[in-house]
Amino acid sequence: MQQFRVGRLSQEIQREVTDILQKKVRDPRVQGVTVTGVDVTGDLQHATVYYSILDDKASTAAKVQAGLDKATGLVRGELGHRLSIYVTPELKFAQDDSVRYGNRIDQLLTQLHQQDK
Repeated sequence: MQQFRVGRLSQEIQREVTDILQKKVRDPRVQGVTVTGVDVTGDLQHATVYYSILDDKASTAAKVQAGLDKATGLVRGELGHRLSIYVTPELKFAQDDSVRYGNRIDQLLTQLHQQDK
């Protein structure tokens, strides 16, 4: 039963954080951020929000992370109003490297394919 609740809450947080980032956060550093997933701890006290960005430069990633860190309080407060749960989890934003990893695999496969010709 608890696992079902955690999964449902993760989906709800992902949907709401995406909406909040698009409509409420005015910081230009967080424009173009895609929320890819949310991990909520079993006690529902902490949530890690995973995001991806199209630009894979380190400087851009640092700016986006700084913008998200600054917006965390606003996002958490807005989540508190939107979700019907007793305690709103503490939020932590973390970059999702799976998209970059997938692109790197595609690059390597393309190189291998080119070498075979």
